[in-house]
Amino acid sequence: MKNEVVIITGPTASGKTDLAIRLAKERNGEIISCDSMQIYTGMDIGTAKPGILERQGIVHHNFDIVSPDQNYSVAQFKVNTLSIIDDIIRRNKLPIVVGGTGLYIDSLLLNLEFKEQNDNQFIREKYEHLLNEKGKEYLHHLLLEKDPDAGRSIHANNVKRVIRTLEILETEKQSLEQYKKNAKKENDKYDYILFVLNPEREAVYKKIEKRIDLMLNHGLIQEVKEIFNHTKNKQATSLQAIGYKEVIWYLKGYITLTEMVRLLKRNSRRYAKRQYTWFRKYQQAYVIDIDNNYNLELIYHKILNILDKNSDF
Repeated sequence: MKNEVVIITGPTASGKTDLAIRLAKERNGEIISCDSMQIYTGMDIGTAKPGILERQGIVHHNFDIVSPDQNYSVAQFKVNTLSIIDDIIRRNKLPIVVGGTGLYIDSLLLNLEFKEQNDNQFIREKYEHLLNEKGKEYLHHLLLEKDPDAGRSIHANNVKRVIRTLEILETEKQSLEQYKKNAKKENDKYDYILFVLNPEREAVYKKIEKRIDLMLNHGLIQEVKEIFNHTKNKQATSLQAIGYKEVIWYLKGYITLTEMVRLLKRNSRRYAKRQYTWFRKYQQAYVIDIDNNYNLELIYHKILNILDKNSDF
């Protein structure tokens, strides 16, 4: 028998955290964050990282494990997370993976085997030089030319992934999709039970805007200012996160406060839209449609029924 691992995903502001905490309390579980920005220390408000009280005594993993100056790859996420999952299982508890970073989820579901990247240092430096010389938009256009599907799925602001994908295309001589297919390895260890929360889009967009207003009221600008001032690498991946790069533009005087808020809300909505698209590909998922009247209790019991194998959902 494979060991069960629950994964709860969905677009930003869809209620993943509250649901996971409720499930962890009832099923003796621990939560593993699957969010590529909650890994950074000090990035709390802008990543909607639940505070100590919000966690309600439930152990959370993958929070605050690297500084904003450091890089953290999906390969590192997979290795660290599988180690955490094994430890939770050894203690007879339920691992509950929660978050909206699609590539992180893929690394687990598809059991992707990542190749060592050090051999490609020369190629990577070539693209980093192009980035410095011609900018991120040029680099992204290059990706669109080489692999249109990959280019459409990766935002130009995600410079690290753009460069990594260009590196793969050049070294492997195949598309990103083919590379990922070849990287899949059979999973004979875990039974991943994947739940995708699928709320009404307009309701999510409204929640996003409300959340951003709360973030600003709770000190987002000051948080970003402190992180930016203490981060030596001003091109670090952490500083490109939605909610941070817009505030940095404002702090540098490039945009007004009003424009910052507008861009922050717009970019967050666009991110949620990309998440909807990404999660549609998970054919093995239990998709839980949520109407405008979000009911945590109802959703929770749907998940329980599925876990107990008592539902034809």
